[in-house]
Amino acid sequence: MRHTNLFSLLARCGLFAVCMLHLSTAQAQWATVDWTIAETLLAIDAPVSSVAQQSDYHAWVGEPPIPDSATDMGLRTQPNMELLAQVPPEQTLISPMFAGLTPRLEKIAPVTLFSLYSPGTDTWQEMQTLTRQLGELTEHQPQAEQLIEESQALMTRLRESRPLSQSEISPLLMVQFMDARHVRVFGENSLYNAVLEQLELPNAWDQATNAWGFALVGIEALARYPDATLVVIDPLPAGVDEQLAKSGLWQQLPSVKHDNLVHLPPAWSFGALPSAQRFARQLTTALESPSISR
Repeated sequence: MRHTNLFSLLARCGLFAVCMLHLSTAQAQWATVDWTIAETLLAIDAPVSSVAQQSDYHAWVGEPPIPDSATDMGLRTQPNMELLAQVPPEQTLISPMFAGLTPRLEKIAPVTLFSLYSPGTDTWQEMQTLTRQLGELTEHQPQAEQLIEESQALMTRLRESRPLSQSEISPLLMVQFMDARHVRVFGENSLYNAVLEQLELPNAWDQATNAWGFALVGIEALARYPDATLVVIDPLPAGVDEQLAKSGLWQQLPSVKHDNLVHLPPAWSFGALPSAQRFARQLTTALESPSISR
């Protein structure tokens, strides 16, 4: 009888341990200061407990939306450690840009670093690798594979269904404004260029770019591409729209003068597959507008 009771007790304890392990895994929460990681976690439906600088995330990234249950840990470069410590995450996930925060973040929870936009790599493939890595970490591998498959299928559909051939489309200059006189123009190693490659669209920018895939130039540099369609991606810094309306330099750029210009909503220029999907949809829709001269 004593052995039977002992066996029953051990069995109940084992079952309790298994249940607790399952509950712990199911409730594991992930925090991040990096928006690219955040958008990917949200896209694969991984539980997120905290994301930094959420108002700016919504301005620059937009989607997927951050759930109300996720706390805002403050600035990406100066996260609120006290707030993060109130409900410690399973892990805090960062990119190399925020590696200097590791010693502070590790006092609260383990830190894992994920890389993207590594020099000399294929950006499109690297986005897929990041998605798989996050899927494995959060045990959302099926959702990660679904995101990859959906992204590839979207690019194929948009590429094959566009009404114009590649030769009928002007080369594209993709820019984001830093102020009224300077832009980031995107080329090799950028998300925007990776999308162009998937859609088989030409990128007009043929100059060097940095590790993030852009060159910071004065807007006068855009005049060297008179036949290009200028693609301006939001958000614009405060006051820039009004300044451009009064800028003779801007108004005389060939793309602006001949109304060969499109304006797109935000799509995170340093993002991963969710931003790539959004940019591809927005760009394709804009290029199909009859108001765009070629």
